[in-house]
Amino acid sequence: MVRFNNLLPFVWMLTATFTVLFFFINGNSYTLRWAKLSRISFRQKLFITAFLIRITWVFISYFLYLNMTGQPFEFEAADSMGYHNEAIWMVEVLKQGQYDVFWSYYATRLSDMGYPAYLTLVYSVFGDSVIWARIIKALLSAITVVLIYKLASRNFGEKTGRIAGILALLYPNLIYYTGLHVKETEMVFILSLFAERADLLLRNKRFSYPQFFLVLLLGASLYFFRAVLAYTLFISFFAVLMFSKKGILRFRRKISSILVAIVLIILFSGSVIITEAVEYWDSRTSNQTLSLEHRQETNKFSKYGSALVFAPVIIIAPLPTFVNIEGQQNHMLLSGGYFVKNIMAFFVIIALLAMLKKKLWQKHVLILSILFTYLAILALSKFAIVERFHMPALPFHIILTAFGITQIIKKNIKYFKVYLLLIAILIFGWNWFKLAGRGIV
Repeated sequence: MVRFNNLLPFVWMLTATFTVLFFFINGNSYTLRWAKLSRISFRQKLFITAFLIRITWVFISYFLYLNMTGQPFEFEAADSMGYHNEAIWMVEVLKQGQYDVFWSYYATRLSDMGYPAYLTLVYSVFGDSVIWARIIKALLSAITVVLIYKLASRNFGEKTGRIAGILALLYPNLIYYTGLHVKETEMVFILSLFAERADLLLRNKRFSYPQFFLVLLLGASLYFFRAVLAYTLFISFFAVLMFSKKGILRFRRKISSILVAIVLIILFSGSVIITEAVEYWDSRTSNQTLSLEHRQETNKFSKYGSALVFAPVIIIAPLPTFVNIEGQQNHMLLSGGYFVKNIMAFFVIIALLAMLKKKLWQKHVLILSILFTYLAILALSKFAIVERFHMPALPFHIILTAFGITQIIKKNIKYFKVYLLLIAILIFGWNWFKLAGRGIV
């Protein structure tokens, strides 16, 4: 039996309710108020509003965490404090001129050193106050919103672009991470910049090699933040070459791109990057199994989790925590954000069906291949239902959501009502699972 103390604590009920209302009310309001703005004015409004919202959250979250945890880091902070302390240490090492220590330390963890290196640079310039690092996060996240608007507009038209921009402006998860000392905000920014520049490059009549190598550099840099993202972009790159229509990627550009790709393969063959990729693939099943076995220590039902279970709901996931689970305050704080994504996933499904019906998918191979390659890899990993690891897919999720909204017709409304019912049942089942697996109900 569910007792009162099993329910979501009142403070998190308030934040969840506010998050959902803030997203939907303002989404409707901005769409109407900004409808007649010129493209330049809309882009300016989008950026300024996004930055103001995010900088407000940076300061609110700073004092919220300081009051509730005694430090300016989230509940059960691990990676955040690790990155912070690592960067402070590296700044000191550089000040002492111990460059050999610096390079030898970084060389041992190439695929995870992008963010600590970036944070070291920020601390070198602004000092080790977490506020300055998060102000920069707010700026980068605001730019990401504009990039999502530009990418969506170029692919699906101005109407869809504006909807995508407003969704990104208000999306709780994008806002939330500007107040954390983890790498998701920077990583999503680089990925969005890569996708927007790559899309522009492929659609331009003139092929620019400097632009081409910039795109490659952005893609390669993601290896140092999360290696699997670099692998995703590499696979997506070939998908674009193979499946894009001639109007999107002309023959000469295909040949040039393939030649460069072959050179890159030769250069990477036998390197630590290729070796790590092979090891990652070989260990995918065992990693997921070990992770699920570890979770059984707190939830006896975790043993039933697998890629077959995660894959069907990977577009919708993660599901919100609407019950009180000790040690999961971060999940409870962001439960409203999870719920927003669950609802918006309906429009992603509508977008995919519309693209199949109208045979539009070949015009948008880059967006689709990045999204589904990453989600497929995620479904096979031990992080399939970990919200942080869904963040790189979010810009493309938002773009398809916006396109799906433009495809809604009267007969689809009845399906939306059915979908809401199914989501309610799924969320109820998920929260029961969390309690029952711990022997609480």
